[in-house]
Amino acid sequence: MSSVFELDPRLAADTFQLGNLGLCELCLMNDATYPWFILVPRVPNATELVDLDEQQQHRLWHESNQLSRFLQQDWSMDKLNIAVLGNVVKQLHIHHVVRHTGDPAWPKPVWGHASPVAYTDTQRMAITQRVEQKLLANISRG
Repeated sequence: MSSVFELDPRLAADTFQLGNLGLCELCLMNDATYPWFILVPRVPNATELVDLDEQQQHRLWHESNQLSRFLQQDWSMDKLNIAVLGNVVKQLHIHHVVRHTGDPAWPKPVWGHASPVAYTDTQRMAITQRVEQKLLANISRG
């Protein structure tokens, strides 16, 4: 077991890293079909929520709430799906997926619905800028 945090290779391959919220690394899933963000606690070897101490658990929910509020305010949505699964990627991570009643998978889960549609560089840069200006710049670290 490593005592140093490393992003799981599958997450690293499937996402773009957008920044550090304090406890968590914020990633964007490379699927332009859905605005799909992932929080990954920077805790070595964490695979379950109970692997975090109480302070880390509180911080995780705080960061999840901040991301959720940002998504509510800055993206139009009908529903925000938040999930902790870990069946494919064992490393603890929390999905935040913006959903619309007309999206291709609605009302079913997005996992396995269709092959991902990669972001263009322009789309990715626009989202990165939006996140940096409206979330990361205003993040409450306490």
